[in-house]
Amino acid sequence: MDPYLSMAAFALASSITPGPVNLVALNCGARFGFRASLRHISGATLGFTLLLLLIGLGLYQLLERAPALMRGIQWGGVAFLLYMAWRLVADDGRLEPGQARGGPSLWEGALMQWLNPKAWLASVAGMGLFAADGDVLRVWSFAGLYFLICYASIACWAWAGNYLGRHLRQAARVRWLNRTMALLLAGSAFYLLT
Repeated sequence: MDPYLSMAAFALASSITPGPVNLVALNCGARFGFRASLRHISGATLGFTLLLLLIGLGLYQLLERAPALMRGIQWGGVAFLLYMAWRLVADDGRLEPGQARGGPSLWEGALMQWLNPKAWLASVAGMGLFAADGDVLRVWSFAGLYFLICYASIACWAWAGNYLGRHLRQAARVRWLNRTMALLLAGSAFYLLT
């Protein structure tokens, strides 16, 4: 199989499957629409791509020597997921006309990737599979390809949320979606603790 086709298949399988970033994209699309979700999509994609590049260029080897730092990243991920879940639970479900600019920011999307264990696993596994020899051109090629696929994958979740949002015009329905997404995010956080 062509190595770039293999890279693309890996990137798609890792990016399109459910995870905290995609759940937030779904919720953001449902709540605020696709256009407002672009900040989250862009931030999450840029954050992941930077993480992937740094892992490919040697960050993981450095972190293996500092287990306390790795543990700190894990606990930071748990705390951030619980914070995002709390924000969803606390939301009243009403979206006033002036609130259309709400939702996760570019920085929250990027930070979410850096605290997302799925992103770390995908970065380490992907670079281990496709650029273990340290070939810088291969690292950059994989990161560029992954960027495109990651952006499209997260955008699919936001688009699905946008479609779902058409059926959630009542605050009670939005609260139900928010609490369901919060439960899934909290479940992801508690999974990290085990």
